[in-house]
Amino acid sequence: MSSTLTPTARPDKLGVLGGTFDPVHVGHLAIADTAAAALGLDRVLFVPAGRPRFKDSSQVSPASHRLAMLNLAVRPYPSFGVYPAEIDRPGPTYTIDTLTELAGDHLHLLLGVDALNDLHRWRDPAGVLDMAKVVGVSRPGAGSFDPRPLDAIVPGASRSIILLDGPGINLSGSRIRSLAAAGRPITGLVPDPVARYLHSHRLYSAP
Repeated sequence: MSSTLTPTARPDKLGVLGGTFDPVHVGHLAIADTAAAALGLDRVLFVPAGRPRFKDSSQVSPASHRLAMLNLAVRPYPSFGVYPAEIDRPGPTYTIDTLTELAGDHLHLLLGVDALNDLHRWRDPAGVLDMAKVVGVSRPGAGSFDPRPLDAIVPGASRSIILLDGPGINLSGSRIRSLAAAGRPITGLVPDPVARYLHSHRLYSAP
């Protein structure tokens, strides 16, 4: 059974974790688990990007594969789900659109500190802050939160940001793609079903 959720099945306190998820890895799952425990979230939705705004879309795996891997990854976790709205929408999509669709819940937008430092560049950052509690999760090598760019366009916005210590897993999708392309093992870096999926579909194999 797919773990993909529809907007009609939502709990009261909801975490929203967006990303390319190319592929989803154990660091993503650990961030969701850490935030859920720290904030008392009833559920965490993983939201795969359709056409990532700050990445070259030609270098991103097809949405169907990224969605399939996410569904495999969250299946063992009853409080995790997948919300494919940004894949289903035509054209470029934005976080503010997803939060608007989910309006009515107590939303917590989960961001790595590196993404949080880019929030001032997003579509309608003031609207994002109005729709959801923004949560910055520390990541190894990502540095610290710099409130100045955000406060410059939304005065006082940084005071509403929740900062959490992350799980301390130094892992990235690019590293996993490089290892897989080189034929090196990725055991323990991604859930086993995801590893089997990306190998069987030769997602990151070199030409």
